[in-house]
Amino acid sequence: MSITTAEIVAWLGTFLWPFFRISSMFMVAPVTGGQYVPVKVRLMLSLAITLVVMPVMPSPPAVTPFSLTMFSLILQQILIGVAMGFVLMLVFSAIVTGGQIIAMQMGLGFASMVDPANGQQVPVLSQLYLIMTSLIFLAIDAHLVLISLLVESFHTLPIGPLGLDRDSFWAIANWGSEMFAGALWISLPALASLLMVNIAFGVMARAAPQLNIFAVGFPVTMVVGFIVILYTLPSVAPQFTVLLEQGFELMGFVISAGR
Repeated sequence: MSITTAEIVAWLGTFLWPFFRISSMFMVAPVTGGQYVPVKVRLMLSLAITLVVMPVMPSPPAVTPFSLTMFSLILQQILIGVAMGFVLMLVFSAIVTGGQIIAMQMGLGFASMVDPANGQQVPVLSQLYLIMTSLIFLAIDAHLVLISLLVESFHTLPIGPLGLDRDSFWAIANWGSEMFAGALWISLPALASLLMVNIAFGVMARAAPQLNIFAVGFPVTMVVGFIVILYTLPSVAPQFTVLLEQGFELMGFVISAGR
C-alpha cells in the first residue's frame, strides 16, 4: 500500500480547514472562550468536533502547501469562526452591560470582582446575571444550536476562495447597537423604579433641607434595588432567550449572506 504526497496533502487539508474555523470560534465564544476554560480543553473539543464534521462536509479545494492561497484560506476560516463567536459574545455583553447599569443606579458600582471569563473588573451584579444566563444557555441546549450552525456553515459558506462578504461585516457592526438596546431592555424596570425613588428623595430634600439626604438615600436606594432585582430577575431569562434567538439569526445571515 503506497500513499502519495498529494493524498497526504488532501487529507491534511480536509482536517485543517474546518479545524481552524471551529477552534477560532470556540476561542472567542462565551462559556468555552472564558479564561477559566483551559486552552487544552478548547483544543480537544475543537479536535473532536472536527473529526465528526469531516465526513459530512463538502470536499475542500486542492491547495499547494505553504502557498499564498493556503495562508489566505487559513485567514478566511479564522475570520469566519471569530465572527460567529463574536456575535454570541455580543449577546452576553448585553447581559453584563444591563447588570452594570442596575448596579450603578442602586449604588453597587463599587462592589466589583474579576470576571473569570475575560479577566476584567465587573460589578458583582453583572457577574450574577452572567452566571445565570450561562446556565440558561446550557440548559436550553443553545450550545447544540451553535454547533449545528457551525456544521451548517460548511455547506452555506464552504471552504474556498470566497469568505465573508462586506454585508456580513456591516451586519455584525450594526448589530452592536442591539447590545446596548438589550442592556437597556433588561435594566429598564430597575431604572424606572430607582428613578421614582430619586424623585421622592428630591421632594424630601426640598421639603426638609435639614435632612441628610445622602445618609438616608444610600441605604434606601440599595434596599429598593434589591427588591426590584428580586421581582425582575425571573424576566431576565425570556429577555435573554429573545436576544439569543436574534443572535443566532444574525449568525445564520453571516454564514449565508449573498449565497
